[in-house]
Amino acid sequence: MTVTAISTRSSAELCSIAEDGARKAGAYLRSVFRSRMIVNYKRDRHDLVTEHDRASEEIIVPLLLEGSPGSRIVGEEGGERGGSGPVTWYIDPIDGTSNFAQGIAFFCVVIAAELAGEIVAGAVYDPIADRMFAAHDSGAFLDGAPLRTGPAASAEAATLITGYPTASDLRADGPESLAEFGSLVEAFSSVRRTGSGALTIAHVAAGWADSALGSSVNPWDVAASMLILRRAGGEYRPLWYGEGATGADHCAPGFVALRNGASYPALDAVAEHIVRSREEA
Repeated sequence: MTVTAISTRSSAELCSIAEDGARKAGAYLRSVFRSRMIVNYKRDRHDLVTEHDRASEEIIVPLLLEGSPGSRIVGEEGGERGGSGPVTWYIDPIDGTSNFAQGIAFFCVVIAAELAGEIVAGAVYDPIADRMFAAHDSGAFLDGAPLRTGPAASAEAATLITGYPTASDLRADGPESLAEFGSLVEAFSSVRRTGSGALTIAHVAAGWADSALGSSVNPWDVAASMLILRRAGGEYRPLWYGEGATGADHCAPGFVALRNGASYPALDAVAEHIVRSREEA
């Protein structure tokens, strides 16, 4: 049996497993949101982690292993674990931890399934709004209904969501990154900084934003929402730079996400600047 045949038959089931895990972790996060919590830092003061990140991941992992025995798990908090079966799960138990820790209701649970190097199913769950974005081989869905991103607005009327430049971007790209951000503010009708890459891309898939730019992401941040956007008819463009500058799209360190038919020269120019700056570093 070919990998394609296995993927086609199993992607909806894998998506259902992902949705179940995301909902159960989301219910837990909803119950502790805006409560007193322990907040620590990983790399620096911009990279928060809470006691609930690990707790959420520990809710998800047993459900994935029960639904898909022998799977490999790659989680933001727990690292790699599990077996050597054909399915690899990417988990971000809270994408948007800073928002979660500060009581801002823009964060999500992210779960994606990879088979033979290809993302075949994914779920992005917003527990506060109770919205489930999902995708498998049959398409993209929002709360179970088919999801299409629709045509993009012109730049003069369009919304861009981006975290660029972050503190790490400033260190990597220098003060020019602020000028690049200014060019985006000038070109688009509105520019937003939301703090959750996965939920941002899902909003582009839903047509609630026209584009998004990310410059420092991990596979668990984008794998599920990348698939959702593409299945909804949008475009996910990986940005490659640094070591190992080729591979599966969800492993790229940056991205541009677009609604159908979007054409934004200013965004293209900033993306090209980021790639060029990182390659020259």
